[in-house]
Amino acid sequence: MRLVFLYGQVASGKLTIGRALAARTGLALFHNHLVVDAVAAVFPFGSDTFIRLRERFWLEIIEEAAREGRSLIFTFAPEPSMAPDFPSRVRTLVAEQGGETLFVALSIDPEEQERRLTLGDRAAFGKLRSPDMLRALRPDFDRCMAAMPFPAISFDSGTISPEDAAERIAAALEALA
Repeated sequence: MRLVFLYGQVASGKLTIGRALAARTGLALFHNHLVVDAVAAVFPFGSDTFIRLRERFWLEIIEEAAREGRSLIFTFAPEPSMAPDFPSRVRTLVAEQGGETLFVALSIDPEEQERRLTLGDRAAFGKLRSPDMLRALRPDFDRCMAAMPFPAISFDSGTISPEDAAERIAAALEALA
């Protein structure tokens, strides 16, 4: 089992690149907002119950995929309500099942990030869409990104197409095999 742990800040293109990678490789795409939105439908974002359930659902799905040998792509946005050791616990969980985790980091120029916030496709999920709120939260997001595991691959998603990023990630996955 191989887990592509695709992480980056808000509007860095995680889902877009994840979709391109899934189309190229046939891997399942586990977009973090599937769980975030489900839990947030019942519990307020950031509440203790929200944080506990979100993490539990993510971990259980990843663990079951690893147990069944189902490789997948997981998108992740580091932010302050996440336990700092979450990525390392995911890596350990996957390794315990004989799998490998490939950390892929996306960065984005702040101006491009703010431009992307206003795109209509962000409304499909409960994603951050306010440039003012992003500016207020950016120092926290930057701190969380800096605490992530060192990536095997990193991209500035404003300078590479999703298809080219997917091609490079797929090549790295092939090298793991």
